[in-house]
Amino acid sequence: MSTTTISNLDRNTPAKPSLGTLTTAVGIYGAYFALAVIYFWFGGMKFTQYEAEGLVPLVSNSPLLGWLYGLFSVQTFSSLLGVLEVSIGLLIAGRLVSPKLSLVGGVLSAGLFFTTLSFMFSTPGVIEPGLGFPAVSVAPGQFLLKDLGLLAASIFVAGHSLSRLESR
Repeated sequence: MSTTTISNLDRNTPAKPSLGTLTTAVGIYGAYFALAVIYFWFGGMKFTQYEAEGLVPLVSNSPLLGWLYGLFSVQTFSSLLGVLEVSIGLLIAGRLVSPKLSLVGGVLSAGLFFTTLSFMFSTPGVIEPGLGFPAVSVAPGQFLLKDLGLLAASIFVAGHSLSRLESR
């Protein structure tokens, strides 16, 4: 065989994906899956009285959302939030059907986590008083701080979905 034939065979033979490529693929689909599960679970909990009452200290102190308790009861607000969260989960999982769906879900998710991160500045008890800033309490401080990672995952899902749409 000539060198030209061998190099043609090499080009036509699909390369075996590297461990890094496989790990990245697992991470990409893992981010979609994890966000969808979180939204289904947290969204489903919003229909319970337990969860509705748990939101009160966060929402009532928020300049962005506190006024909503003047329009809706605690349970109605929580249920509406549950509908929104389950819908976002469906949109993110919709990546199996279309990247347009997951793009919308990722953008809505980013907006929701940006909003919940704002609670860090309006909810009493975020800073651990005995230690002072930057020490945050377990609840609500660390509970809210984890939304920074979920915000990043939401932006990733939106960006990844947009890239897929742009490459068509």
